[in-house]
Amino acid sequence: MLLIPAIDLKDGRCVRLRQGDMDNETVFSENPVAMARKWVDMGARRMHIVDLNGARSGKPVNEGVIREIVAEVGPDVQIQLGGGLRDLDIIERYIDDGVSYVVIGTAAVKNPGFLHDACSAFGGHVIVALDARDGKVATDGWSKLTGHDVIDLAMKFEDYGVDAILYTDIGRDGMMTGVNIDATVALARAVRIPVLASGGVSDISDLDRLLAVEEEGIGGVILGRALYEGKFDFEAAMARVA
Repeated sequence: MLLIPAIDLKDGRCVRLRQGDMDNETVFSENPVAMARKWVDMGARRMHIVDLNGARSGKPVNEGVIREIVAEVGPDVQIQLGGGLRDLDIIERYIDDGVSYVVIGTAAVKNPGFLHDACSAFGGHVIVALDARDGKVATDGWSKLTGHDVIDLAMKFEDYGVDAILYTDIGRDGMMTGVNIDATVALARAVRIPVLASGGVSDISDLDRLLAVEEEGIGGVILGRALYEGKFDFEAAMARVA
């Protein structure tokens, strides 16, 4: 299972939000590049980067910092990037810059044709982010709840050729209340591609619970606030996974 530290970028800084609220942020570093290097030096093999400003505006905002992170951690570490990726040219630019995977969320739900085109053009490089509350998908930085069932959409997008599903329980994200294991496993059982768990990781016990169901198709877990607040020991977790 991949342990994937998250670097959420807002105004060039590394922050964490509570439940996606852009006005409820905690700044953890003024230097996201150094933060990325820290996690890589501790053993991270993949990083999850989100351009929060881009997610809100619908276009890249922190592209310069993202390029610096990619250059710093080099080709040995996979970068999966989300936030404002709603144009094929932008996706191509990021992949050319060395980003391993693009994470498409709102655009996938609102414009499935765009996702289909992205999978056709960049097969093997596309992850879909499905953010849900009570089984229903949310879009636009979690501000809008749709009527779409998360499992139905995941199965549809799997047929498009996406590489993985990034599933976030938005009721738990940033709250450190524990991963929604049941919902994550239900989704993983419904698709053949890996599911990356996200939202609510509080400590090493959450990792143990995920490892217990890893064979259901849980390919990784995104680590956020608990990691930055020192409640999740990354090196100990890496040893546990190994």
